[in-house]
Amino acid sequence: MTILFVVLVLAFGLLAYVRLAPNDASRWHVAGEITKDSNGQNSVRRLVEAGPDGLANFAEVALRDPRTEVLAGSVSEGMITVVTRTRMVGYPDFTTAWMQDGKLAIYGRSRFGRKDFGVNAQRVDGWIAALTAG
Repeated sequence: MTILFVVLVLAFGLLAYVRLAPNDASRWHVAGEITKDSNGQNSVRRLVEAGPDGLANFAEVALRDPRTEVLAGSVSEGMITVVTRTRMVGYPDFTTAWMQDGKLAIYGRSRFGRKDFGVNAQRVDGWIAALTAG
């Protein structure tokens, strides 16, 4: 019985940490150069023809998603990072967007884990579809 109690306490502690740990904006609100679309183990990079208002449109689309909020930056600053949390556990995924050579650059990645099972790519591609749909 004691072992079960310890396991439950550890599990709840881990879940609490995932949901409540502070997010260091200086670590996640960063841009790099994106040269081509790519999917990593727990990340996604996209370069999109989105027009001169691409960043503003991206912010509008992304912030319509449930459990998504601005972590750092803004459209007026030229770069924005949003955090989207999963429904059940609250795992944070970070997506940074900026204009690069007239295109919208998007970099999405997970904070925890080594593999995201394509969740970031699916989310970012959904936002891109909404952007290009009109």
